[in-house]
Amino acid sequence: MQAIRVENLSKLYRLGGTRHNSLRDTIMGFVKGARGDRTNELWALKDVSFEVADGETLGLIGRNGAGKSTLLRIIQGQIEADAGEINLMGRTRIGSVPQDPPGGDISVLDAVLAADVERTALLAESETCEDGVRLGEIHMRLDEIGAASAPSRAASILNGLGFDNDAQSRPCGEFSGGWRMRVALAGTLFSDPDLLILDEPSNHLDIEAMMWLTEHLRKFRNTLLMVSHDRDLLNDVCDHIVHIDQQKLVAYTGNYDFFERTRAERLANDAAQQAKIAAQRKHMQAFVDRFRAKATKARQAQSRMKMIEKLGPVASVPIEERIAFNFPSPDILASPIETLDEVTVGYPDGPPILRNLDLRIDMDDRIALLGQNGNGKSTFIRVLSDRLQPREGRIRRTPKLRVGYFSQDQEESLDYEATPFDHMNRALGPGAGEAKVRAQLGRFGFSRDRANLKVGVLSGGEKTRLLLALATRNAPHMLLLDEPTNHLDMDARASLVDAINDFEGAVVLVSHDTHLVKMVADQLWVVANGGVVPFDGDIDDYQSRLLRERSERPAKDKKEKKDKKEKAASAPAPTPAPSPKVKRGPLKRALEAAEKTIATLTKQRNDIEAKLADPATYSAPPSVAADLQKEKLRLERELAHAEHEWMVAQEAFEAA
Repeated sequence: MQAIRVENLSKLYRLGGTRHNSLRDTIMGFVKGARGDRTNELWALKDVSFEVADGETLGLIGRNGAGKSTLLRIIQGQIEADAGEINLMGRTRIGSVPQDPPGGDISVLDAVLAADVERTALLAESETCEDGVRLGEIHMRLDEIGAASAPSRAASILNGLGFDNDAQSRPCGEFSGGWRMRVALAGTLFSDPDLLILDEPSNHLDIEAMMWLTEHLRKFRNTLLMVSHDRDLLNDVCDHIVHIDQQKLVAYTGNYDFFERTRAERLANDAAQQAKIAAQRKHMQAFVDRFRAKATKARQAQSRMKMIEKLGPVASVPIEERIAFNFPSPDILASPIETLDEVTVGYPDGPPILRNLDLRIDMDDRIALLGQNGNGKSTFIRVLSDRLQPREGRIRRTPKLRVGYFSQDQEESLDYEATPFDHMNRALGPGAGEAKVRAQLGRFGFSRDRANLKVGVLSGGEKTRLLLALATRNAPHMLLLDEPTNHLDMDARASLVDAINDFEGAVVLVSHDTHLVKMVADQLWVVANGGVVPFDGDIDDYQSRLLRERSERPAKDKKEKKDKKEKAASAPAPTPAPSPKVKRGPLKRALEAAEKTIATLTKQRNDIEAKLADPATYSAPPSVAADLQKEKLRLERELAHAEHEWMVAQEAFEAA
């Protein structure tokens, strides 16, 4: 069954007058696509069509400004298309993260509970309803939607996104914008919509929260439409990829890695076919040119001219040029370039955040900082950059050390009325000269035209590249990068990986992008419990440790509950407790049913894997293997959900 059907959708933006800020990125992304004297009319999407089946998880990808967010806004009815139509299945409930996160005095938990509009409305009506029949209908519906278990479900989602019990009871207004966006995300997930739309959900999340979100989305049973530049998230969650390219949509079955391989093969085949046609055209044209004037060959020449016309023009294969950027090379310093001895740091009028830091950084280090948001990663980077002074201890730096500092928060300090050229000219100082200014901007993909645009009309990715250009303008020996991938598309992230790996100085990195960490970091330092300590292992080992700790947490909580129960049992009770045997029968049957479901799904998955491993499968039409791969992904999602249900049933049975 189709959840979404998009037919011949087009969106045209007309420049001139006042533009809405939210459209800037899309508009500027298509400036190059304007033709002739119609530079004020730019197609964001043109005659695009695609379908999403009920229960599919679809990743929407494309370069910055390709029209991804525009498409999501059209689907949600926030803006209108200029042509085409969108059909949604039945009474589809759409859920997306609001742009304005909750604030004020409402508690975090209550803000998430309020996201279930139906439950909130029914509870409010039940307080004033005097009609017995209607009241019965209300309570029946509340029971159907699991209203009684809603607080525990909301608390579980918040806990996965980094809010402990104390944080859940605090007012939303006490949290920063990034944490309030997490509350908004939690509310959207809690509402459990028929169609979940997420636009860059990994922003504002740390690796711990990203791991939880990935697992939660893998278990999501309804339709998911997600825009993301996070390769690991797209690989782990999505079973379909839709690529926006040249204002068109191209659909692929499988995750992001499968899309990348398939597209590369398609482009190679297209290029080979065009080369073959060009060779045929050249050969026939040579015959025509040679024998056109000869009467004996005139008919053959005329025939070949008609064949050339049938071939049509040689269509060039569109190749997206990746913007490459690089960091200027510093002069080499002797290691260590910075050491911390018994350092304790904190902000004025606040408690210490990090204590007893004994660390050293060498010229060739590639260090990634891990740990939950709020543990002090950004604080540690500010200490390394000399933006925050230690309360205790000593920091020793090589006298000639130059440090480059990048933080996404620096975007707020950009002058939106100035150009990238103006920013770089001021940063380099008097006497730098135009050639040097443009050379540094050119390292990060700014042509002369783009460097002369106002910052206010640049895309988010271009602002990030400008900040990177400013951070590296003096060829730093140590580069501190605090979440550098926000707003960068896949190609720009790949360029960042290359730039870091080619850089000859030290790099200290904070990022939720596990793919970036895997590609560039050779050391992991964990920021937790008021300290910074090296981690013995890679990012996969770190994630495995987090999963282990998470799985051990319920057992620890259950032991604490058991101790409390035994303590309560030793005290005289006013009334006898009911026998637990009453509940064990249904729980046991639920447990057995979950086990049978797991066994059935496992067998089905194994059968699919056997077919995929059989060479005969690939002798059939390509759609056969694609359908098998799609079915395997579906079974894996079902199996993950069934295993979760089994764990819940097992814990309930043991508790009873």
